Amino acid sequence: MVVDNGSSDLSADIAAKNGARVVPEPRPGYGSALLRGFAEAHGRIIVMADADDTYALDKLPALVERLEDGADLVIANRYAGMKRDAMPWLHRKVGTPTISWLLRHVYGVQVADSQSGYRAFTSDCLELLALRSSGMELASEMLAKAAVKGMRVDEIPSTYLERGGESKLRTFRDGWRHLRLILTLAPTYLYLVPGVVLSILGIITFALAFALSSGLDIGELKWQPVFAGPIFVIVGLNASAMGLAVRRLHIRRGLVNPSAFDRIDRFFSLENILFVATAAVLAGIAIDFFIFFRWVGGAEPHPVGPQLAALAQTLIVAGTNAGLIGFLTASYET
Repeated sequence: MVVDNGSSDLSADIAAKNGARVVPEPRPGYGSALLRGFAEAHGRIIVMADADDTYALDKLPALVERLEDGADLVIANRYAGMKRDAMPWLHRKVGTPTISWLLRHVYGVQVADSQSGYRAFTSDCLELLALRSSGMELASEMLAKAAVKGMRVDEIPSTYLERGGESKLRTFRDGWRHLRLILTLAPTYLYLVPGVVLSILGIITFALAFALSSGLDIGELKWQPVFAGPIFVIVGLNASAMGLAVRRLHIRRGLVNPSAFDRIDRFFSLENILFVATAAVLAGIAIDFFIFFRWVGGAEPHPVGPQLAALAQTLIVAGTNAGLIGFLTASYET
């Protein structure tokens, strides 16, 4: 079967004359063409390959053999036999290796050529993956979801030849779409890790601000940590809260496997979040009133007045944001 999504040459006619079933797909994009082909395929085993003369289809029996041996998804590794000019240097040495490294590091899927368009899988595997990407990033989505769902992914050596015709791949646009997909499917790395690090850094910075009220001497400069503390804490807590919310959503959608870490999720009910958020806001308001009445009463400036003011605003902003994110998380359950 050949999927034609907007070709302007005679390739569809040539394919039809040679016995192929040609399926039209009006939506542009690599992923759109594949998704249409997957929907039209009715076999127990599905093999996909780009129709640009780059793949040696004699590897098809080896792909199917791995599936018969128990694999859910099998990829043909182009690097095992890549011709010298088959791929641009930037794609060959930077783009594909970087995306493959990210997929191995973030998802643990052990493949050397994550962007190969020559792969085979079972119809059961395809149904469980529930693929959605319309562009080149579908190759990464397939691997990320297979890893999350605990599927067996194998790789066989293959060749990669010089293509026939002009490539529609756009290095930076398609590279960004891959990166965006990988990160959005990995809330722990995108939100939680940076959020926790920033929160801890903010607490340390606040401690320095209170301990060194006059500032910290760095050479001939004087750094006042009171300004950095709120930024680190608020951004860190926001990122952490969003990470927990997105992780909960991904678990409900089957995109992330629950771990021991997610046992703490039961403590993050809307009611508990609102209780803590309200307490933080009220504490911030109380500190602001304390500073205000000292000022109105004509008292001497508090030794750590700016630090207390910064702490008050941090509590108010962080508490308000936490409450709003709590409602956002609860909306996933309705």
